[in-house]
Amino acid sequence: MTTHTIIFTPSGQQTRGEAGETVYDVALRAGVDMQSICGGKGLCKRCQVEVEPGEFAKFKLSVGEDQIPKLSPTEKKARHDGELSDTRRLACRAKIRGDLVVEVPSDSRERETSIQKKSTHFETELNPAIQLHMVKLPEPTLEDNPSDTEALIKELADLGVTATFSHTLFQKLQPLLNQNDRTLICVVRDGAEVIDIWPPSEKQTYGAAIDVGSTSVAMYVYNLQTGLLVFEKAAMNPQIRYGEDLMSRVSYVMMNKGGEVKLTAEIRKQIASMLAAAIDELALSEDQLLEVICVGNPIMHHLLLGIDPTPLGVAPFTLTVKNWVDVPASYMEFGLSDKARVSLFPLIGGHVGADTTAAYLTQVDIMRDRSVLLVDIGTNAEIVLSHNGKIAAASSPTGPALEGAEISSGVRASLGAIERVRIDPVTKNGKVKIIGHDDWLSDEGDLGDHKITGICGSGIFEVMVELAAAGLIDQGGLFIPAAAPHRFEQVNNVWQYLLLDQPGNPIIVKQTDVRSVQLAKAALYAGAELLAEKLGCTEFDEVLLAGAFGTHLDSKYVADIHIVPHAGADKIRSIGNAAGTGAAMALLNVDEKAKIIAATEEVEKIETALEPKFQDYFVGSMKFPHAPASVGDPNRRRNRRRGG
Repeated sequence: MTTHTIIFTPSGQQTRGEAGETVYDVALRAGVDMQSICGGKGLCKRCQVEVEPGEFAKFKLSVGEDQIPKLSPTEKKARHDGELSDTRRLACRAKIRGDLVVEVPSDSRERETSIQKKSTHFETELNPAIQLHMVKLPEPTLEDNPSDTEALIKELADLGVTATFSHTLFQKLQPLLNQNDRTLICVVRDGAEVIDIWPPSEKQTYGAAIDVGSTSVAMYVYNLQTGLLVFEKAAMNPQIRYGEDLMSRVSYVMMNKGGEVKLTAEIRKQIASMLAAAIDELALSEDQLLEVICVGNPIMHHLLLGIDPTPLGVAPFTLTVKNWVDVPASYMEFGLSDKARVSLFPLIGGHVGADTTAAYLTQVDIMRDRSVLLVDIGTNAEIVLSHNGKIAAASSPTGPALEGAEISSGVRASLGAIERVRIDPVTKNGKVKIIGHDDWLSDEGDLGDHKITGICGSGIFEVMVELAAAGLIDQGGLFIPAAAPHRFEQVNNVWQYLLLDQPGNPIIVKQTDVRSVQLAKAALYAGAELLAEKLGCTEFDEVLLAGAFGTHLDSKYVADIHIVPHAGADKIRSIGNAAGTGAAMALLNVDEKAKIIAATEEVEKIETALEPKFQDYFVGSMKFPHAPASVGDPNRRRNRRRGG
């Protein structure tokens, strides 16, 4: 029977399916999170997925039109009846006839992805770009009869506001004055323009701070008059199905004509949906949510603006724009009022983006006059170092391994994913904690009904440190199979360690996985060491881990895996979703906007690709320092020769 490669996103799970099998049957067998209450009989219409042809460089997979399942009669009827959109298929009726990349939308998944980007407490003055001013205009007379626009501008000037009056409001002005005893509320932006006028009421304005990550999107909505957080929401970035990491999305654009248009539309649609959810829940009128501030890495930033990101995929990684950007919300197709504005933070360089500058804003006062390393670990680790009054930044190509991609049992942080790992130094057996469950689980006990999907980023950190501490890998990263013959197996000349003997889906760690993590940790270490050398810094006062991923890392394991130099566990601290917090600070206080614009101009960008010492630091930091030294075991020498 002919079999084909089937990859499910956003989980990244990869499996094989036989020609003629349904996508649902393959998903069920692989433990993919997918809804169905009819057992795959085509009745409930809940197992909806999306498949399309294209070049998926991330997965080294090419999907042709002839590989897409033919539309079944059930699907045709569902489309005719409005139960199935033209872009979706029913997994239980779509039969495999070639390799496929299958997107399982969030509304088709039983378990919600664990996107923990909760807002972080911060303090700032309340001084938003949008201010409300109630004014009462004097009655005009024959002797003193200026235009109502002139009278309005004069009244605002008496309040200390120098503002122009938008021509779009001419039609509204006199009817509002006549109906409300010549009293109205002026909605003023940046103290310079009356963008709207309202009748007297208790109506207030709102703004959204949005962290557009490559994996997830986090939105925080604030009342601009009180400064209170009134709504927050997180969702997967739908671009994931075009590539889990940034470079694979750039590759998708390079190899698929119009790919950048598709990726831009995907992220804008997602943000529009989240904004609509906020407006609905808060019962706002369309003219109340007026400010949106977005942050993201350079590729997300450019795609959000509708800019082709391919120049960022090749040297010299030239940005189209790096300064603070303001655009009308209508340009972004966010479904907001034509009075709304969308702003994007400044960037530092081709791979150091607005998410980093926003995180830096939250710590700029703390970092001043101290030696502090700020790190946002992702597909690229973005690093900022302050020392002796100087600031430098760099990006290190860590790759997606630390986020679970390209790891044999790696998955995104979702319910059922392993986030904590312990390996007994005597028995060499593992136990784990999974997202959504508090107890430690092992194959020595009863796994019960728990479906463990794989290992997410924080679990990957811990399993590597635990393997080293238990004497199962040496300092060079090679497995020591003789230390635990009952947990090791050699498959296709590659050794693998059995972390959890889960029936039907064993959780394994391969020698190639260890190598991927070594490369990732060495890249981050080398980038930090290079910045330290550039600024003459020999010791960090503090290491700050930003982002949702950094939030879940245990400082002990960060120190033990030797991913940053000059810092023990006592100096490593998580600062949460600092990118979203920085966006919120600028949303609520225009002085914060001015601060980060000025601070960004002072940052020296270091291009690691041009620094000869980067490679030296990279090679020197590949070791696992807490593992046993290499020994002359003949079995392990054979392992090395085989490339395992």
